[in-house]
Amino acid sequence: MAYRITDACISCGSCAAQCPAEAISEGDTQYVIDADTCLSCGACAEQCPMSAIVED
Repeated sequence: MAYRITDACISCGSCAAQCPAEAISEGDTQYVIDADTCLSCGACAEQCPMSAIVED
């Protein structure tokens, strides 16, 4: 199951740096996760200081 980034995202970029699949990119207002590329490993969620990344 892929992860998604909620509105709690502060666009710090720490999640993107941790993603081994490079599935996270900067969107218009916050970072976004490409569900087709996401490995569902949870590395991004563990790194997020705002707990803004949840399983979809």
